[in-house]
Amino acid sequence: TATQRSEKLQNLNDYDVVLTSYDLLRRDIKEYQSAFRYVILDEAHYIKNHSTLSSKAVKKIKAEVRFALTGTPIENSLSDLWSIFDFILPGYFGTYTQFKKKYEAPVMKNQNLNLLSRIHQQVAPFILRRLKKDVLKELPEKIETSLYCEMDKTQKDLYYAIYEMKEEMNSEIKTQGIERSRIKILALLMRLRQICCDPALYLENYKGESAKLQLCLQLVEECIATGHKVLIFSQFTSMLDILSKALQQKEIEHLMLTGATKTSERLALTEQFNTDHTPVFLISLKAGGTGLNLTGADVV
Repeated sequence: TATQRSEKLQNLNDYDVVLTSYDLLRRDIKEYQSAFRYVILDEAHYIKNHSTLSSKAVKKIKAEVRFALTGTPIENSLSDLWSIFDFILPGYFGTYTQFKKKYEAPVMKNQNLNLLSRIHQQVAPFILRRLKKDVLKELPEKIETSLYCEMDKTQKDLYYAIYEMKEEMNSEIKTQGIERSRIKILALLMRLRQICCDPALYLENYKGESAKLQLCLQLVEECIATGHKVLIFSQFTSMLDILSKALQQKEIEHLMLTGATKTSERLALTEQFNTDHTPVFLISLKAGGTGLNLTGADVV
């Protein structure tokens, strides 16, 4: 509780190590008056957005040495990297406004490779990189397979009916400009993606086939038949619902983890999947993107 945390934080000098989460740090930041020898951020991409409260809170901690651990220092744009370096070495790249003007805008808009190379040179002395082959020699090589599926006539007709709306969109962009049309453009792209996954995500009464769903189910059955355990990720939680229903019809045991899953249940589900014989785990990208040790599966 907040009271218990406050009591502990009054006696920080009695401890060698303090472990906390980004969420609790944000709430308790006023209590962190002590100076630390080291501050280590795990999953440091949590502070990629420098305007969030979590990012601002972390940067208020006084420390002699700072470490940031992440597998994805850049997820969306160069501003992610600036925010992490603003924690490690405040001022190294100047203010964000200066960084954006000098580096981010020229690189992102004009593909200025010379500037990109300069950023690499500037960050290289402060990055200690470890590859899987250096530290986990017992792991087999990762095999990536791309499979293509052809939409049937009903699904394809529906896709192109939505796709034709781009002509109307183009004329709107010409009259109103791309900024004002941005939401509609994204909505159109979202519909097309949904139809590719399963038209039932877009149309409630859709009774036709979904090529991607059928291929996915075929893959799952093949994997189970040969003794594999499978993770299936989707950005659409409603797609996971459709998959779950299809797996139930085939009497295939599975677990599901989404943003609606309670934090206390997430660890239990992960441990269950890693230790029992459940062959399939359905996971939403946002809820399962970080912080899960899913060692039970060998197919994603």
